[in-house]
Amino acid sequence: MSIVSARQVSKEYKLGKTTVLAVQKINLEVEKGEFVCICGPSGSGKTTFFNIIGCLDKPTEGTVQIMNQDVSGLSDAQLSELRNKSIGFIFQTFNLMPVLTAYENVEYPLWILGKEKRERRRIVLKMLEDVGLLEHKDHKPDELSGGQRQRVAVARALVTMPALVLADEPTANLDSKTGVAILELMRKMNDEFSTTFIFSTHDPQIMEYAQKIYHISDGRFIEEESRKRG
Repeated sequence: MSIVSARQVSKEYKLGKTTVLAVQKINLEVEKGEFVCICGPSGSGKTTFFNIIGCLDKPTEGTVQIMNQDVSGLSDAQLSELRNKSIGFIFQTFNLMPVLTAYENVEYPLWILGKEKRERRRIVLKMLEDVGLLEHKDHKPDELSGGQRQRVAVARALVTMPALVLADEPTANLDSKTGVAILELMRKMNDEFSTTFIFSTHDPQIMEYAQKIYHISDGRFIEEESRKRG
């Protein structure tokens, strides 16, 4: 089953009188259960493409299907529902809610889905334990280090057991030991539940886990690499 299908996707922005082509004619097929990396330097188009396949932005040209559903005709409410139920996001900038504790930030997606309070508590505590933050559950983001905030963001993305996880530089703020622990947690989800992961990264550590690597430069895929996952 195809989780993500992008066909001839392009995205352009207007900067004054200048047109910037952030993404150009990209094609991508990701099957259920795959571990995929999109690699490239800053400004190469990785984040723009991520926002498009995550239904946070729309392409100027081309089509995107998520789980065989063409998202171009969906309303904002339908796109929001799709994201809440099926897609987990790990943002490089965390995007945590500053007024909520670590526990409440991780709990929030479950609350949106209408999970019962006792069930929410069970799931959240287990997820915080998995990312090594149980003792910090009552701390707000400004009371946590950058690495701890990243782990909260990871827990929040995984807590609903989404079919697809989009991770933008998920190990950027983590030491190598914690990074490996987070990647092993993701691989466990991948193995046990066929969760599909797409990473935007230039971290060789993540690439070792990937089954496919797409190299992007100037908004275009320039190379595709298939490999045995480490």
